[in-house]
Amino acid sequence: MALTVEKYEVVSVDRAEVLRYMGYAGQRLTDELDARIDEVVARCLAVARPAGAWEVFEVAGREVTGEGVPSVQLAGASLRLEGESIQKHLAGAVAVGVMAVTVGMGVERELRRLSLTDPVAQVIFDAAGTTAVERAADACEASIVAAAHDRGLYTNFRFSPGYGDMPLSAQPVLLATLDAQRKLGITLSKSLLMTPTKSVTAVVGLFGEPQPSSHASCSDCLCRDFCRILRTGSPCWKR
Repeated sequence: MALTVEKYEVVSVDRAEVLRYMGYAGQRLTDELDARIDEVVARCLAVARPAGAWEVFEVAGREVTGEGVPSVQLAGASLRLEGESIQKHLAGAVAVGVMAVTVGMGVERELRRLSLTDPVAQVIFDAAGTTAVERAADACEASIVAAAHDRGLYTNFRFSPGYGDMPLSAQPVLLATLDAQRKLGITLSKSLLMTPTKSVTAVVGLFGEPQPSSHASCSDCLCRDFCRILRTGSPCWKR
């Protein structure tokens, strides 16, 4: 399947998620802070330009490296997915969706400006940016779920480098595989941190049988708002 580049419309985020990323633990919010949160979140959504790139690769094989680390090889890509965690996540997968998303440099520039001018707004904006990029990742994942559905396959949830023992060292090849610097403007530092910082990379397994790990119903699916399958009357988890 060819590389797909998409733009996403993220018009709202879960306020509870924004508060969670702010470290909120039930403290009383003043009316002033409550209003400020709504104001800063709206500003973040206004400057965000969510976009993603994804491609589905067949699983070419599985092997153990010379260091004893299990890995999954993808057909037509130099990307190797190494680690016990990703091996377990992709056990039985016949293909893998590889994805990268970002909310763009506008969010990055505003974060830098607020770090110099308004520390309170920076904390709120940072949390809003994290929540927004996760919503963009939901949209990108929904596209992979739809592609799997078209092939009569099922998916599990997205899994990112840095989870479990899947190393961040996968990032350079993953981003290169998606041409993410040219298509999305995502670059990597020497320490493997992405710019824009509000960016996400991940892989999603495609399987011949339904997976118990995710997409088992529509009501609580994170991809629901972006789903193109639901309108057909045949949800991805039921054939």
